[in-house]
Amino acid sequence: MLLIYRFAKKKYMSKLPILMYHNVVEDEAKSFDLSISVSKLESQLKFLRDNNYTTFHFKDLENLKTLPSKSIIITFDDVTECQLLYAVPLLEKYQIKASFFIPFSFVGNFDYWIEGKEKIMSVEQLKGLDGNLIELGYHSFEHKRYSSLSKEELEADFIKSNNFIREHQLDIKPVLAYPFGNYAKKEVQFAVFEKIMRENGMNYGLRIGNRVNKFPFKNNYLVKRIDIKGEDSLFRFRLKLRIGKLKLF
Repeated sequence: MLLIYRFAKKKYMSKLPILMYHNVVEDEAKSFDLSISVSKLESQLKFLRDNNYTTFHFKDLENLKTLPSKSIIITFDDVTECQLLYAVPLLEKYQIKASFFIPFSFVGNFDYWIEGKEKIMSVEQLKGLDGNLIELGYHSFEHKRYSSLSKEELEADFIKSNNFIREHQLDIKPVLAYPFGNYAKKEVQFAVFEKIMRENGMNYGLRIGNRVNKFPFKNNYLVKRIDIKGEDSLFRFRLKLRIGKLKLF
């Protein structure tokens, strides 16, 4: 009987690929690494629409035990203005939900944790997003690697983020995308990080991992995302939907 139960539990767990995007560019020649061209992004979203994928926000997962056979979550890190200019109209066109993650210290400024070339959306722009299609979440305050922060610095990061949210009256869901996909991997240190996340009401923490999740998640604070690169063909995109990132690719 126990074996039958275990088999049934494994058999009926849903698959949930979570895709990770960053910048969107108009020039096809610049579609590489973390920047994807408008045309490639549109072909991917059109594929999802035409093949009857159901897109979810993280808030939609609460109290769910199973998902439709073609379920997916789309995420965008950093809330750059190029996402507003190019990605948001495509999400509206194909009526696809997505979750956008905010590095709060840089709102209305530039992505100074790297080259400082991409403009970050302003508070007004964030408030103007359609909440039915776009869910907003946490991407830390200063976009630092969590593994490098002490317990006190982790706590301060949440305090600053929450103060920013209250000050600007933003509707931010309790989902945290780890900057650079980085977190403390040693069990003791991660336990401290997880405790701080729970104390701050986080329901989910997102790493990278490049694998398709089983749902319900084994650990809500180690949810895997699949990075979609600008050089990915539609064929490779379809493979990633099924199995995640292949090492030989």
